[in-house]
Amino acid sequence: MYLGIRMMFAGFVMLGIAMFFVMNTFVAEIRPSVREVTEEVMVDAAHLLAEVASDDLASGAIASGRFANHVRAYRQRAVNVAIWGIAKETLDFQVYVTDARGIVQFDSEDKAVGEDFSRWRDVALTLRGEYGARATREKSSDYGPTIYYVAAPVKSAGRLIGVLTVAKPMDTIEPFIDRAEWRVIKSAAWLLLWSVLIGAGITIWTVYEVRRLARYAEDVDAGKRVPVPEVRGELGKLARAMASMRTRLEGQQYVERYVTALTHELKSPLAAIRASGELLTEPMNDADRARFAGHVVDQSARMQRSVDRLLELTRLEQTQRLDDAKNHDVGTLMSEVVDSLKPRADGAQVHIELSLPSRPVGAVMERELMKLALSNVLENAIAFSNVGGRVLVNVESNASHVDLVVSDSGPGVDPMLLPRIGERFVSTRRPSGAPKSSGLGLAIVKQVMALHQGEFSIVNAALGARAVLRLRIA
Repeated sequence: MYLGIRMMFAGFVMLGIAMFFVMNTFVAEIRPSVREVTEEVMVDAAHLLAEVASDDLASGAIASGRFANHVRAYRQRAVNVAIWGIAKETLDFQVYVTDARGIVQFDSEDKAVGEDFSRWRDVALTLRGEYGARATREKSSDYGPTIYYVAAPVKSAGRLIGVLTVAKPMDTIEPFIDRAEWRVIKSAAWLLLWSVLIGAGITIWTVYEVRRLARYAEDVDAGKRVPVPEVRGELGKLARAMASMRTRLEGQQYVERYVTALTHELKSPLAAIRASGELLTEPMNDADRARFAGHVVDQSARMQRSVDRLLELTRLEQTQRLDDAKNHDVGTLMSEVVDSLKPRADGAQVHIELSLPSRPVGAVMERELMKLALSNVLENAIAFSNVGGRVLVNVESNASHVDLVVSDSGPGVDPMLLPRIGERFVSTRRPSGAPKSSGLGLAIVKQVMALHQGEFSIVNAALGARAVLRLRIA
């Protein structure tokens, strides 16, 4: 599983669990809180009505007096109001009054007059001087108790003469509860959405920085010369530590690798020089002396070329970036390289054919380094062509890149060695029977192309080998 998916999944799970518990608790508190507020209002209403009803209850006119008439008129009132967007079309308070024995003397709904309510909690507790209230489920409801009852004592001259109870169906406040819950859930959904978006943004940013480091490590592992990515914070420290570790490891491996390679490369010419030198100390005719002296000179020249190319390769491998890369015409560059190597091709009896595009093709390059790379490729093609053969040099381009192509008519490259072409001291024998070269020429080409962030490849064609140097279009 990718790092980004892991981070997103972990963050989403943690956020979801946290929001579930928080929102579940919050929503669960809405309903009881609204009911508690409603009960508090009913307490005020019950005590107010108890004061109003006290005179009629004391005089025995509670069922027909002014209090009863006003309550009945209240029940018949028409109302049509909007409370914060929720319509209210009925008046819902129900009122009944009992005497000191708990017998109902007045009922706003005219259903319970004469009944004994002394055992109901609202009446019984109030008659004992306590706070009386009850909740009764009078019909099936998904929301719990249907009607709340809140009682208040009715007194006359300081003496308890009865109980007044105010009742209110809870169905009338359910729309307010539902709306509050919906708003909370809606807000939670928006919060979750924004949290996911912000979390996704942070995750993408973090994963992007980590992937930059991963690409940097992959490029280093592939031998590419790439700058250390600019990353902030702890990841920036990690990037700089990786670069420092890379430099130290490369330095140590570099010395070990080159000491071993140079020792191996110089072993054969040194042996040849020593053998020729020992023979020159012996008496011999002038022709043999000249031949062995020539061997010494040839092997010394071979050692010199190896050392020079090794120094050039070392310089290139230590170069981190190009400081003088500009847009140049590849046709002009190729013409100059071909002209400089014409004498060598003529000496090897190899014909060079140059094919240039009809219009200039530009590419970003450091001119002298590309001349060095192209020269090495062309020299290699000449060396591996048969006598009387030809080398084709041409340009192939499209919208994104340009290819400098050099094709020879030699025997091609051993398929077993193709993947290793461009490594130091990897080479094959020439068709002429000349000994193998150091292979440093194509290693230099590979480093030059890496510095240009280009590509270098050699493949076997129908006749000979085909080398391609690919550069990006300016």
